[in-house]
Amino acid sequence: MTTRPIPRPLLAVVLAGAMTVGLASATATAGVRADAPVDGASGIGDPYWPLDGNGGIDVSSYAIDNRYSLEDRRLSGRTRVELTALAELRSFSLDFLLKVSKVTVDGAKADVARTGGGHELRITPKRPLAAGTEHTVVVSYADRPGRHSYAGEDNWLASRREVVTMNEPHMAPWWFPANDHPLDKAVVDVKVRVPNGREVISNGELKGRKVGRTSTTWHWRADEPMVPYLAFFAAGDFTIAKGRHRGLPWLVAVSKGLSDAEHDASMRLMKKTPEVVAGLEEDLGDYPFSVVGGITTSLDPGFALENQTRPTYPSVGAGYTSLVVHELAHQWFGDDIAVQHWRDIWLNEGFATFMEWRWTENHGGRSAAATLRDYYTDVDGSSDFWKLTIGDPGAERVFDGAVYGRGAMTLQALRNRVGDEAFWRVLRTWISEQRGGNGSSAEFEEVAARVSGQDLTGFFDAWLRTPSRPAETADNGLA
Repeated sequence: MTTRPIPRPLLAVVLAGAMTVGLASATATAGVRADAPVDGASGIGDPYWPLDGNGGIDVSSYAIDNRYSLEDRRLSGRTRVELTALAELRSFSLDFLLKVSKVTVDGAKADVARTGGGHELRITPKRPLAAGTEHTVVVSYADRPGRHSYAGEDNWLASRREVVTMNEPHMAPWWFPANDHPLDKAVVDVKVRVPNGREVISNGELKGRKVGRTSTTWHWRADEPMVPYLAFFAAGDFTIAKGRHRGLPWLVAVSKGLSDAEHDASMRLMKKTPEVVAGLEEDLGDYPFSVVGGITTSLDPGFALENQTRPTYPSVGAGYTSLVVHELAHQWFGDDIAVQHWRDIWLNEGFATFMEWRWTENHGGRSAAATLRDYYTDVDGSSDFWKLTIGDPGAERVFDGAVYGRGAMTLQALRNRVGDEAFWRVLRTWISEQRGGNGSSAEFEEVAARVSGQDLTGFFDAWLRTPSRPAETADNGLA
């Protein structure tokens, strides 16, 4: 995600979720057994948003089959959730805001209740779920998503001509039931039915269109598991362009709701996508997914977002290549390697911002070292910028400008400290070892120290955990 666009900023890990209050956490490979079935917790264990995700389940796939009315902004449909019980479960939760008409577990109707101020869908199957067993949950629903909010967020972005489901850290519960935390990635298959003449864009590859008398169902599927907030769909009037670049399929779309000049400029920007991917691969290695693309909306989100395989952008003009660099860098840092907890957000935003600096350096602009120096000298030592500990910024400041800027500075300072060759080995090792999973700041710090062969404890303490400007020393990568 970048908060400066106009212009400004499979499961390979432990699913940390308590089965009940006071019960030990469970993992994806060894569910915690209890003497009697328990209620899965209404939260996976992230202190920033305690109700995000859910205890006791591991989702492997979502098959979303929705119908959307642009005219009255009403969404209806059903989602099939394939999951594994990680403990003996009497009940479990999914994160979902819309009005539900029916839930089944393995074909049998289940009891449903609302908890967590309406954010939690508590599901009680007819029989408890045994630890380690696989189940199919089908949720049917119909509602107007724009009626709902969660954690102070009103995330439904729609007009009578267009809709796009883009936001972070939360978006899925407005349009499909999910285990809504980065720790639980799953394969996402999306079908959306809209009136004839309208297009639907989503993640992954277009698998087909089924045209009826008055409506068309668009079917998209992403092959690689993703974090729920990275799943999206957009519906409206779009110009679509596609092709291949060095064998990688790409597809981009631009809203026809923009003016002619905005539309053409946005399409020029979107078509830079394959070139940017190729440039990033020179530093980071192979692009992590099977397709790539982008979409520009005519709505005004105020930011761009790294939806997996197909980021979404506001209309910013053809000159904002850096914005495309940022969101495509997230395909490595944030999508392929998701955060373990939201406090690790600098691993997403700092890395994507640093790759903007690197792109400028590689394309005739100032060096990343010069950009670091400019930040250091231009931002006054008493500024709030330096007071935020970006290694744990807190929920209210998770997208603070310091997370982006000081995060990027940390990486360039690390590059200065360990040397160019060791630095790129650190990044490539990080990508290789964490591929397809999640990562924490502590894990990255361990990789950096191990690969570089240096004790970096003081360095990371100064940059990530000290609420002041790091001292201008060689140890901090500044001299």
